[in-house]
Amino acid sequence: MPRNDSTFGIAIKKADRRYVYRRLWEYLKRSRGLLAATLVLAVAANLLALVGPSLSGKAIDAMAAGGTDFSIVFRYVTLMLIFYVVSGVLSYVLAYIMVLVSRKISFELRRDLFRKLGELPVGFFDTRQTGDIISVISYDVDNINASLANDLLQIFKSVITVVGSLVMMLSIKPELVLVFCVTLPLSFLLTRYTSKKVRPLYRRRSAKLGELNGFAEEMTGGQKVTRAYDMQEDVIRRFDERNREATEAYVTAEDAGTLMGPSVNFVNNLSLTLVSVFGGLMLISGGIGLGQVSSFVLYSRKFSGPINEIANIFGELQSALAAAERVFRLMDAEPEKPDAPDAHELTEVRGNVELQNVRFGYDPDIDIIKGISFSAESGKLIAIVGPTGAGKTTIINLLMRFYDAGGGSITIDGHDICAVTRASLRRSYTMVLQDTWLFSGTISENIAYAADNASREEVIAAAQAAHAHEFISRLPDGYDTVLSDNAANISKGQKQLLTIARAMLVDSHMLILDEATSNVDTRTEERIQGAMRELMKGKTCFVIAHRLSTIRSADLILVLDGGRIVERGTHDELLSSGGLYSRLYYSQFSEE
Repeated sequence: MPRNDSTFGIAIKKADRRYVYRRLWEYLKRSRGLLAATLVLAVAANLLALVGPSLSGKAIDAMAAGGTDFSIVFRYVTLMLIFYVVSGVLSYVLAYIMVLVSRKISFELRRDLFRKLGELPVGFFDTRQTGDIISVISYDVDNINASLANDLLQIFKSVITVVGSLVMMLSIKPELVLVFCVTLPLSFLLTRYTSKKVRPLYRRRSAKLGELNGFAEEMTGGQKVTRAYDMQEDVIRRFDERNREATEAYVTAEDAGTLMGPSVNFVNNLSLTLVSVFGGLMLISGGIGLGQVSSFVLYSRKFSGPINEIANIFGELQSALAAAERVFRLMDAEPEKPDAPDAHELTEVRGNVELQNVRFGYDPDIDIIKGISFSAESGKLIAIVGPTGAGKTTIINLLMRFYDAGGGSITIDGHDICAVTRASLRRSYTMVLQDTWLFSGTISENIAYAADNASREEVIAAAQAAHAHEFISRLPDGYDTVLSDNAANISKGQKQLLTIARAMLVDSHMLILDEATSNVDTRTEERIQGAMRELMKGKTCFVIAHRLSTIRSADLILVLDGGRIVERGTHDELLSSGGLYSRLYYSQFSEE
């Protein structure tokens, strides 16, 4: 199957910012009360801070009057101190509330992303790197969280400061405000130009980091294979290539983003210089007082400062928006097709499975399964064998509706599986795969994974049936032994026995074993098969096996080759026919 790139389902044309803003607002508005509080606090804190320059100008005018009574000056200074202290306290509370809001949003984003993963079809994960998906859930959500907690708050406060400073400057000397008619458009043009250049660079940075994480996750999981083939140097070289690409993408994006701050800062310093020059000329001509000039200069700094701060955090905002795009692409990826409107629950399953002229291809233009038909009666053991790539595992994927057939029909007890709910269909099966999956927890918890109400006696019985009880009893804590990360403290064969025990504990009507005993020795496999036959009486069992000697008791053996059933029958019938099965069997027998 072809591997996809780092995009997730939906294409956002030319970084549609309105789409990202709208989706972020859906999460922000869930905290309306806290956002309203931040609005009130931001306005109050910044208005109190804006009173300071006015009081400073009045204090200067009082001293310039030449009087010896400094009580008026001290009063202005005291008021300034009170206003600044109260403003600082309000700003602290405001920052704390924004941290609460951003933390809540990041929690909800991760929760919704993880729930989304449960809705996506198996094919989605077959074509994406696990590390890239993890990068979205961790790095990209963290990026959004940091931006909401810091950058959004800074922009919010800056807007209030800019508007308030402009009003105060207009009240002091409207003519001096004309200076900003030249510098503001220049700042706006610089910001807009950089926006178009920087946004794609941050999007590429996030994608390259996802690729790096995906490669690192793959190589970390394959350390034994890497060392066995002495490929450490090759892996390091390939990692260095991806690391270099990710680093170059990071540096390029940061360089482009950080250039905006100094550029806008230069424009702001230019405006401050012009204000000082023209304010001095007006002071000489008597058109303005010294205190007013001082207040106007302070307000001009408050007016220009936030613009410069916005420019400095501009790169971080672009990075956060690029991260948000990746998050919402994953969140909007096409989910598994919903059940048909008239789909019904599959109940009282007997296990009669029938495939009629089933066709399927992962690529719609290329069929892997080519018109397969067979019947599996209730309680029978059906073995599916054939060379690699014949389509054995694909049949299992179709039985479970991990993929839908491109043609033909699959029925269970006469019910087309497309007409029943997926949940009820999959509950009817128990699967044991070649790839063992065990989570961090006790052995008992792993065996009872799909049977929460199972007693310890039932867990032990299942382990005994799977021939796992003996090795479990030898462990230091027995069934309470905690499995480490990926169950590295037990062997592969022991992992396989635990997954088989887990399957035996589930009360399902059909069992699927996809190379399920590949990690155990032949003798143990034969004993497990015997135990399974005893436990699965009256239930249908599908087995995919490479060791043909272990399926000799199968009720029906299907031999696949090139996506077609080329032979079918019992073990003895197929051996006597001298076909593909016979050649495969005797080649394995001679090897053994």
